[in-house]
Amino acid sequence: MKKRADLIISGATILSMDADLNIYREHDLIVTDGKISAIAAQGKHDWQALQSVDAHDCIVMPGMINTHSHLPMSWFRGLADDLPLDIWLNHYIWPLEARLLSKSFIYDATLFGAGEMLKSGITMTNDMYFEMSAIAEACSKAGLRALISEAVIEAKMGADYRPSLFVLKYEEQFRDQPLVDFSLAPHSIYTCSSEMLKRCADAALEHGLLIHIHLSETAAEVENCLSEHGKRPVHYLNDLGLFEAKCLLAHGVHVDSSEMEVLQQKPVSIGICTDSNLKLASGLAPIKSYLEHGINLSLGTDSVASNNDLDLLGELSNTAKLHKALNHDPAFLPAIEALKLVTINAAKALGVEERRGSLEVGKDADFLIIDTQSLNSQPLYEPASQLVYATNSRQIRDVFVAGRQVVKEQRLVNLDEAELLQTAGRYAQLIREELGL
Repeated sequence: MKKRADLIISGATILSMDADLNIYREHDLIVTDGKISAIAAQGKHDWQALQSVDAHDCIVMPGMINTHSHLPMSWFRGLADDLPLDIWLNHYIWPLEARLLSKSFIYDATLFGAGEMLKSGITMTNDMYFEMSAIAEACSKAGLRALISEAVIEAKMGADYRPSLFVLKYEEQFRDQPLVDFSLAPHSIYTCSSEMLKRCADAALEHGLLIHIHLSETAAEVENCLSEHGKRPVHYLNDLGLFEAKCLLAHGVHVDSSEMEVLQQKPVSIGICTDSNLKLASGLAPIKSYLEHGINLSLGTDSVASNNDLDLLGELSNTAKLHKALNHDPAFLPAIEALKLVTINAAKALGVEERRGSLEVGKDADFLIIDTQSLNSQPLYEPASQLVYATNSRQIRDVFVAGRQVVKEQRLVNLDEAELLQTAGRYAQLIREELGL
């Protein structure tokens, strides 16, 4: 008797990203109730499904996980390019945010960014911004998983801000929305006092929340920390107790070996943002040293205001090749290891590795179907190498989140792309008028 499933993806090369990094050729991926029920050789199993998708000549891989983003900054793409971080933030981004941000602005920008992420093969993102409810509503509508945090900037929030009450309120509000969850995000050591950082650490430990924070993005940040606190940023935060909680440290460009010795003993991961750090000339994260210290690494896009896109596959290719050159070693960070940065390692960074990050029985059916029938993808010998060094996001044909199709033949399923583009044009005109352009 045939076993019933909801969906069968048939005839694919399946890049599992499991512990053994198994690759299954001419296999079927079987999905029931939003979970993976089986991975079986085509024609050699007893499953049948209501829906079948042909994936011959395709690679199926886990949905990519973006560990550092600012989705509502979609309308700031290309607005203030070719500037240092402090000028970019203080003279352009923060003043504009102060004048323009509203719930509708954030919702519309998030919806647009979520569409871009899904078409780029990102099925989950770790997002930091403001108005968490607007972000949650937009991501749920688009079909994008999101771990959402409110950027705690003390001058904006006030010294009496209680992060745990804030987050718990949203967890209750969105408890019936399975695609979204919430975390804590003290923005940085330069926007939060020691007392606020301690408060966030205590709240995270009490309620089992992830802490998402920018750290050591620029050399100036480190120098200022030494001047103000007499310690480098990692030592400063460690003494405050922040690293007793699970943490995602975004950027981590200027971290030395003494700091890594601290981090390797803590439940901490680094969210590397190669393209953003290159464009802002912040530097490049010391990936080799992190790996030598056994620190978990993942990859993030940062925002389109500093990247300027949400193409995580392109980010991955740049990262892998740059660090080969930096380390004078073409064998450093081989393709299959690089892919961990956007799959299983990224899931571990966000504390969801038991549910996502690899294609295994019982895990969430979050996956991509990548068409390899294009001139830049043939001949195909090693799927991982092809993905990292040859494939681009335009070859991502179909995207599924929790077993539901959110991109079909390169078109968004839940969103109207023409409407998104019209909305972008409207906000661009608003911002031009605000800037007197």
